[in-house]
Amino acid sequence: MSFSDWLLLIRIRLHRFFFGKVEYLRHWLFLKDILALALTTFGGPQTHLAFFFETLVKKREYLTEKDLMELYALCQILPGPSTTQLLTAIAYQKGGLTLAFFTLFVWSLPAFLMMTAFGILINALNTYEISLHFTRFMKPIAIGIMAYAAWRISTRVIQTKTAWVIFFLSIGLCLYYPNPYSFPIILLLGGLLSTYKMEKQEKKDKTAWHFEWYYAFWYMGIFAGTAILANILQYKPLLLFENFYRNGSLIFGGGQVLIPALYNEFVSFKHQLSADEFLTGYAFGQVLPGPVFSFSAYIGSLSMRSSLSESIIGAIIATTGVYLPGTLLILFVMQFWDKLKEYRIIRASLEGISAASAGMISAGSFILSQSLNLDIETLGMIAGTFLILCFTKTPIALVF
Repeated sequence: MSFSDWLLLIRIRLHRFFFGKVEYLRHWLFLKDILALALTTFGGPQTHLAFFFETLVKKREYLTEKDLMELYALCQILPGPSTTQLLTAIAYQKGGLTLAFFTLFVWSLPAFLMMTAFGILINALNTYEISLHFTRFMKPIAIGIMAYAAWRISTRVIQTKTAWVIFFLSIGLCLYYPNPYSFPIILLLGGLLSTYKMEKQEKKDKTAWHFEWYYAFWYMGIFAGTAILANILQYKPLLLFENFYRNGSLIFGGGQVLIPALYNEFVSFKHQLSADEFLTGYAFGQVLPGPVFSFSAYIGSLSMRSSLSESIIGAIIATTGVYLPGTLLILFVMQFWDKLKEYRIIRASLEGISAASAGMISAGSFILSQSLNLDIETLGMIAGTFLILCFTKTPIALVF
């Protein structure tokens, strides 16, 4: 089959996917909503969840709040970009692999382009004198949004005494052990504590399991293969891909956890960026919408800064590397996620997992606020953001 035949086949399949059935026209609306989120969703994973509630649950009703929290908890257990995995999982449920791919692309593209362009700009400037003092307002507003998300989730998802106990226990553990590697353990502990209620769950007939292992094989094969080849060949683009694939495979807790890991590797250890370049890019990324993992594009562009084309290639390699492992893992798990929920012990554990997840979001507000100077102005902005979202219909995007 010639290259032109392949292009024709892809075009036919895409046309069938989007226009072959009336129901697939909804995919355009779904991708339009994802693009709107990519352009207006500020803050980290916990803040993103508030935006997702408003658009995907309340406005469009693509899924219920309960389903969203279950998927969010699942993504918190897995390594990788949690909110990106969450959107990919929702798209996979609605339209299969093709819609999941387009969702990942649409969600990550705007921030990728902006961070890549900023990386190229920083490299082109000999001096950097533009003040970023205005970014001081972003974090208190993000904390207010996170607090609103925690309040909304806790009042709607947590309905039993057991769930409230797990909720407050989760907050305490997160504050006492603010380690990203403890987050999956806290979620699993929450699920374990609610399994004693499994006898109250309705029995369901078990259906046959049908899933493929290729996503898991690809994940493990790329992990091992790139590590070996990069070490042998010492080829810079391959080394860069291995760096980001490894970080994307080992980071729990979202983009805020990725930042110190990248600083240690590319500034402290490899010295491919200066501390000023890193922190300047981080400050810029804080005022951009979309996934925090897009910061990888900035690091990738400066890691291969010898020419404009190599900077762009570096950004693409870094972004692909950091998103790929989490995407492969969530696609693998989504094949049997609904089957798992047929078991009473799994359904019972979801109550505790959801409560623990809500607790983690609440704790995130306190943890993030510790980095601020909590003066009257800052506290007023946090409280004002929270009250505006609670008692008005102001869209979250307009708060920023």
